[in-house]
Amino acid sequence: MGLSEIADGIEITEHQDDRGVATVDDTDATLAERLAPFESELPCRAEEAATVLDRYSEAVSVESAGQAAGVAPTTAAKTLHLLGEPVSPLGPMGREIVGDYLNGELSRTEALELTRLGENSFALAVYVETHDPIEEACAAIEGVLAARTARRTRLGSASLPDSI
Repeated sequence: MGLSEIADGIEITEHQDDRGVATVDDTDATLAERLAPFESELPCRAEEAATVLDRYSEAVSVESAGQAAGVAPTTAAKTLHLLGEPVSPLGPMGREIVGDYLNGELSRTEALELTRLGENSFALAVYVETHDPIEEACAAIEGVLAARTARRTRLGSASLPDSI
């Protein structure tokens, strides 16, 4: 079989339709209903958390997702962290610095200076380092953030605004 036989029937198109990432939701419950059992562990009400999650999954910023839900950007970021989204404003070295601060090896002033974060971002970093995601809540909303993760992979790393 030659190349011409292999290539026979191949078509070239000028554009490709972006169909997004397929997600499967086998529940009839809304996001707010799925998050309701975890409301006492979240920094906002389940309805607000659902709005944050929904808007954030549409590739809007943490700040915009918080505004849509009527919560502060830091609250939105904390909510996303607890639901399994990596929102830490720090890289590995910054995490070590915050760890040293939490262990009492550095003062807050020294940690702020070394991480080069603003007050709000530093507070978020400390929160992320001291609170684990809620595994059961992550399982309840599995797939909701898959499209955002796929977009971020295609677009490169997303960053949080320093205003949170």
